[in-house]
Amino acid sequence: MADNNLFTLRIITPDRVFFEGQVSMVEFNTTEGEIGIYKKHVPTTVIVSPGILTITGEEGMKEAALHAGFVEILQDEVVILAEIIEWPDEIDRDRAEAARARAEERLRTKTPETDILRAETALQRALARIHVLK
Repeated sequence: MADNNLFTLRIITPDRVFFEGQVSMVEFNTTEGEIGIYKKHVPTTVIVSPGILTITGEEGMKEAALHAGFVEILQDEVVILAEIIEWPDEIDRDRAEAARARAEERLRTKTPETDILRAETALQRALARIHVLK
């Protein structure tokens, strides 16, 4: 018997279809805050903010590091056009830790030339990668 609470989630990057399947919920960060989507959500379009993407489906929960993109939310389908998204096994822990340290150092020793928004975004991306690995 089919679960009537499932909807289609498609995550597409410039070089592959990252995920496509039936899910009961998806959660991620937007520029307006964190959002959780169930079937029959109000149709809308949102901009992704770096963070953790959580997919809940029949097999349980999966997490990925989602860095940037746009999302189209319809009542029975969600399409995420992601610039960068990574499963845990695609992340290099040492590289993520080094990126975190660089971003924290930039924010700690900021100068008038420091691009604060860029450093904060780099830190968010690094922290998302590290969280997904745990």
